[in-house]
Amino acid sequence: MDWNLIIEQSLSSLLSPATMAFALAALGLALHFGFTGLLNMGVAGFMALGAYGYAISVLTFGFPWWAGVLIGMIAAALFALILGIPTLRLRGDYLAIATIAAAEVVRLFFLTTAFDAVTGSADGLSGYHGSFREMNPIPPGTYGFGPFTYNANGWWVRIAGIILVAIAVLVIWLLTRSPWGRVLKGIREDEDAVRALGKNVFAYKMQALVVGGVIASLGGVIWALPSAVNPNTYMTSTTFFVWTALLLGGAATVFGPLLGAVLFWFVRTLLGVLLPQMVEAGYLPFMSSIQAATFRDILIGVALMLLVIFMPQGLLGNKKELTFVKQ
Repeated sequence: MDWNLIIEQSLSSLLSPATMAFALAALGLALHFGFTGLLNMGVAGFMALGAYGYAISVLTFGFPWWAGVLIGMIAAALFALILGIPTLRLRGDYLAIATIAAAEVVRLFFLTTAFDAVTGSADGLSGYHGSFREMNPIPPGTYGFGPFTYNANGWWVRIAGIILVAIAVLVIWLLTRSPWGRVLKGIREDEDAVRALGKNVFAYKMQALVVGGVIASLGGVIWALPSAVNPNTYMTSTTFFVWTALLLGGAATVFGPLLGAVLFWFVRTLLGVLLPQMVEAGYLPFMSSIQAATFRDILIGVALMLLVIFMPQGLLGNKKELTFVKQ
């Protein structure tokens, strides 16, 4: 087996745009679930709206890249309002079903051929990188060392991702330590008690849904920056992957989603390279290389089940602060 390839590709995932995208999505989900108790299973929909809002505004309307980012954020905020008005009075499993259905509606909307001229349908969108790359202050060339060697555009995407992640962490940190954030935690623990104190629980839930959704949409933008936008990227499995990253690091924490996203993509990349090579080397004679990719997702699913059973608070979480089943 080529251990150099395995190690290099695994380490390169630590600074990949996908890792940063999932960190942002997990941060938004942490505000929804970890701090407010909203069982949002439609985070992929917010990511899709961020990515498509960015790509469509740049390609179709000729907006600069920074305006495209704002359009993606506005689209996610409007989606949160439309989604939240009829669903935020639901609890538990009912809210989960409603949000996962809404995210699938968004994906199918971008997949339909009715708006092919704008959304690209199944082919997706590409070629929207010009405005962003023109703002690149890094001179042309290749920089870095070992697995962290990228060209100027590659570094520009990663720098933008790091900046957005840092801003999102600061926003979440400040919000959750404010009186507004303490009300959210109260809603998570016992919304009836918070309502008895005269607080508008529905309004606070809506605000949390909008803010978290906007942060998740930035994850979609970062994921789309280096390559293309495709509706099949934002399937239900993407939502489950974001949940895995969140639960791994700690749902009711600020830095847990970052740690969870990094570990999730590192392990996923490691298994994605290691298992096929083990098949080729004869260590897994009972499966093919294609089956090895499926086996990777099986292992991740089993790991998620064990995590929820034995460590529901995550690596950085406090078990006393978070309960998955409310009495």
